[in-house]
Amino acid sequence: MNQFTAIIKKEGDWWIGWVEEVPGANAQERTKEELLASLQEAVRDILEIRREEARKQVEGNYEEVPLAV
Repeated sequence: MNQFTAIIKKEGDWWIGWVEEVPGANAQERTKEELLASLQEAVRDILEIRREEARKQVEGNYEEVPLAV
């Protein structure tokens, strides 16, 4: 399981936030809990899209190797 850093803050009636390590992973919700759940979903979605894009770019045979960070 990877760990990421969410930057969050309350602005008026809304909680807003983004994930430092994943450009584009940002959200706005009414509660802190909803915000954190939305950020988790955004990270999962963005990483899956990037995986699909990377696979489409490869030609010929290739190997996927797990890399722990």
